Amino acid sequence: MNQDIESFVNIYAKAIQGRDAAIFAGAGLSVAAGYVNWKELLMPIAEDLGIDLEVENDLVAVAQYHCNQNGGNRHKLSELLIDRFASELRPTENHLILARLPIEVYWTTNYDRLIEDSLRSAGKTPDVKYTNPHLSTTYARRDAVVYKMHGDVGHPHEAVLIKDDYENYFKDRSPFVTALAGDLVSKTFLFLGISFTDPNLDYILSRVRISFDKHQRQHFCISKRRAKQSGESESAFQQAKIKQELAIEDLKRFNIKTILVDEYAQITEILSRVERIHKQRNIFISGSAVEYGTWTKEDTHEFLANLGQTMIRENFRIVTGFGLGVGDAIITGAMEEIYKGRTTRIDDSLTIRPFPRAHPDPVTTKNLWEECRQGLISKSGICLIVFGNKYVGSEMRLADGVRKEFIIAMEHGAKVVPVGATGYMAAEIWKEVMGAFDEHFPGASGPFKAAFKGLGDPVNKPSELILKIMNVIKQIGKE
Repeated sequence: MNQDIESFVNIYAKAIQGRDAAIFAGAGLSVAAGYVNWKELLMPIAEDLGIDLEVENDLVAVAQYHCNQNGGNRHKLSELLIDRFASELRPTENHLILARLPIEVYWTTNYDRLIEDSLRSAGKTPDVKYTNPHLSTTYARRDAVVYKMHGDVGHPHEAVLIKDDYENYFKDRSPFVTALAGDLVSKTFLFLGISFTDPNLDYILSRVRISFDKHQRQHFCISKRRAKQSGESESAFQQAKIKQELAIEDLKRFNIKTILVDEYAQITEILSRVERIHKQRNIFISGSAVEYGTWTKEDTHEFLANLGQTMIRENFRIVTGFGLGVGDAIITGAMEEIYKGRTTRIDDSLTIRPFPRAHPDPVTTKNLWEECRQGLISKSGICLIVFGNKYVGSEMRLADGVRKEFIIAMEHGAKVVPVGATGYMAAEIWKEVMGAFDEHFPGASGPFKAAFKGLGDPVNKPSELILKIMNVIKQIGKE
C-alpha cells in the first residue's frame, strides 16, 4: 500500500479507537451489492419523458419533470423505489467489515437497508433514523446510529426523490441538517460510494467550512481512479480525468482527502487493513497455570501484573476469559494502571468474560466455553499464550483449552504469540509456530523473526520477558 493509504489507515484506525469515526455511504456502496444506481432507477421514467440519460446528468430534475407531467403525482416513483430496493440483497464484504468495527455513526443517502442489516448480522443493535421524530428518541442499548437522510424504502412516499424535496429539505428536515453538521465537526468521516453531487451534502459541507474555516476536521474519501471506458474517445477520457482531478482538489476545501484506487477490490483491502490494525490493539490472553516451573508464584504473579500494566500503558486493550492462575494477576495490573492514569475508561481498555464453571451438565459447560472463546477471540487481533497447564484429578497436564484457543485464533486470522519461555502448552505451540514461521507470518522481516524466536529463550526471572513480549507485539502492527 502507498503512503497515502497507510496514512489513512493509521489515522482512521485511531479515530475508531477513540470512538470518533463515522461513515457516509453513497449509492456506490449499495450498487456493489446488486442494487441499481440513480440512473438505472430513473430509466423507465426518462424513457416516458423522451430523455436520454446518457446525455442528461441532472437526475433529480428528471424525477421532477415526471412529477410535473403527472400533476405532482409521484406514485410511479414510489413503485419504482419499492420494486428496485425492497428485495433483501446480501451486504457486501465492505458492509460486513464496517459493521464489525466499533463505528457508532453512519450517514447514508441510500434507501436500502444494507447498513442496518450488516450491523444486525454482526450482533449489534442499530438505531435507524429517517424521519424527524426519530431524532428525538433513542433506541435502548443501541450500538450504532444509522441516519438515512433521504428516507427508507419502506416509506417511499416520504423519500427525498424530486427537486421539490431537495429545495424544501432545509425546512422540512432541518434537524438532519443540524445533526450532520455537528457530526462533521466532531468526527472523522470516511465517504464511500459517493460522488459529492448531492445538493444537501454540498450545502452542509459548505456551512461547516464557512464556520470553521482553517479548523475543519480531517475527513477521507475512497474513490476509483477514472479509467477509460469501452468505446470512449481519448478526448472524452482525458476530459473525464481532468474533471476528477479538479473535483478531488475542490474537496480539499472541506478538508476531505481523496484516496484513489485502481480497482474496487482495493477498497475491501484497505478496509480489511483498518480492521486488522484496530483488532491488533486487542490482545487476547490465553493461558492457565497451577504451577510455574522453576519460578515462584510470587515472581510469576508480579510478572503477569506488570505485563497487564504495560499493555494498558501502551494503549492496548486486554481481552481475557480469566484463565486460572493467570487472569487474576493480569487484570490486577491492568486495573491498577487504569485507575492510576485515569486517561481511559475501563470498558475501552479491558474486556473480561470469565468462563462459567458452575453448570452441572458438562456438555452445556463445554458449549458455553466454546461460545465464550469464539466471542472473545473473534474481536482480537493478537492471541498471547502463556503457560498452559491444569490439574486433571491430582495429575498436572497440559491445558487442552489453550490449544483450542490457539486453533480458534488462527481460524479468525489473529496473530499468535506463544511465550515459549513460560513452558507447558505455550512452549509446545511456540515450537509449532517456529517450525512453520513463514506460514504464520508471511513476509516477516529478519529482526521480527529473531525477536519472536527470543520468546522461547529461557530467562532467570519471568519479569525479563516483558520487554521481549512487548517488542514482538509492537512489531506485529508494522509487519
